[in-house]
Amino acid sequence: MAVCARLCGVGPARGCRRRQQRRGPAETAAADSEADTDPEEERIEAGPARCTLLELPPELLVEIFASLPGTDLPSLAQVCSRFRRILHTDTIWRRRCREEYGVCENLRKLEITGVSCRDVYAKLLHRYRHILGLWQPDIGPYGGLLNVVVDGLFIIGWMYLPPHDPHVGDPMRFKPLFRIHLMERKSATVECMYGHKGPHNGHIQIVKRDEFSTKCNQTDHHRMSGGRQEEFRTWLREEWGRTLEDIFHEHMQELILMKFIYTSQYDNCLTYRRIYLPPSHPDDLIKPGLFKGTYGSHGLEIVMLSFHGSRARGTKITGDPNIPAGQQTVEIDLHRRIQLPDVENLRNFNELSRIVLEVREQVRLEQQEAGEDPAPPREPSAKGPEGPPPAAAAAAAGDSKEAGSGAEAAAEQSASTGQGQPFVLPVGVSSRNEDYPRTCRLCFYGTGLIAGHGFTSPERTPGVFVLFDEDCFGFLWLELKSFSLYSRVQATFQNADAPSPQAFDEMLRNIQSLTS
Repeated sequence: MAVCARLCGVGPARGCRRRQQRRGPAETAAADSEADTDPEEERIEAGPARCTLLELPPELLVEIFASLPGTDLPSLAQVCSRFRRILHTDTIWRRRCREEYGVCENLRKLEITGVSCRDVYAKLLHRYRHILGLWQPDIGPYGGLLNVVVDGLFIIGWMYLPPHDPHVGDPMRFKPLFRIHLMERKSATVECMYGHKGPHNGHIQIVKRDEFSTKCNQTDHHRMSGGRQEEFRTWLREEWGRTLEDIFHEHMQELILMKFIYTSQYDNCLTYRRIYLPPSHPDDLIKPGLFKGTYGSHGLEIVMLSFHGSRARGTKITGDPNIPAGQQTVEIDLHRRIQLPDVENLRNFNELSRIVLEVREQVRLEQQEAGEDPAPPREPSAKGPEGPPPAAAAAAAGDSKEAGSGAEAAAEQSASTGQGQPFVLPVGVSSRNEDYPRTCRLCFYGTGLIAGHGFTSPERTPGVFVLFDEDCFGFLWLELKSFSLYSRVQATFQNADAPSPQAFDEMLRNIQSLTS
């Protein structure tokens, strides 16, 4: 009733409009019959005189307006000149900056530069609100992961990079690509952060709600005095943490040089498309999210693990010339558990191959009975069509075409107790990172996507999904005789949740269609 009393000036008295609305006809008639009372008595019972919202003191209006969403305040300013004057109070906008965008800086310092909190909200935070969150740049097959955040009084676009190969357990690296801030009251300033000469003039265009582009207006700031050779050496140290002389594998050198030539031509003039983090469900095998994975000669790449009923999918956020960003690198059938043999038999690749191929044949027969047209099975080999020789296949693990009863009981028991079962890679299976866990929880049948250079002749081949723990899993590519290890990206991302499961699925289809 306190709110009722302030707004209608009557409060809990018999004449309160709110109570009248809730009364039935009989109660209303009874109340009307009692209306003939002493005026002085009615005045005492009715409380203070009636007042409107316009008659509230300014400090109370400031408090009310500050609790409203900032997007509603411009409409409120159209009501009357008094509201418009009150909405110039910086206290209101300071609170909106803090509650809606997490700006925790001392905004009073802005008074020195003549920029108000209202300017920060309207010309910086609200204007560029649609670019906050996670994005995938359109860099051909390579993709990427951009996180746009409010950082103090700046909006900064951070490019997230995997750790140096093959240290999949190390934290992510990141570097700024652009920043936006308010230097004066007129408009926000966009600066390109690419290169090694400091911030310089840039431009951002919001194409539509889930797409924007960046452009550098001073690309000469990206050049180095030593020319392309110095730029390449600097890029190589940042990207791989080593020099070209340290990389002895000739095929890897070719891939690295190709990536530098391809990515450097963009000069930070890129188009970005929004991506969402996968939604989670209580019955998911593990928490979905972003993982760093080893992909042989291509180095470490970022993969998004998501769950779709009886299947789990790994979608590439970064990619390579064989399997580009946006494609589904692995798919796991959660209804098809694989019971690994004991450690001694597991060392025998032929034994593991026999187990996996039996599951694949069962899948093929079931698809055939269901009326589907599965691809004819073929025996695994060290290379796929248009692939490199076996030596290159061993070096290029991952998706590139280059590159018993007692055990079952033990596996069931280990899964139920959560202790896990011993795990070791079969002899002849290559792995970029030999520091993989020696105990796993569960294993499932899955397929991995492999292709020739330029995403030619793509096909799904059988493999084993190995769950180590909540933050680590692996995939054994049967045909390539290689093993990829994945470790969870531990960073926290804001404004990255999908508005609905349907929106997430649509996003997956969109990023895959761009490279199909």
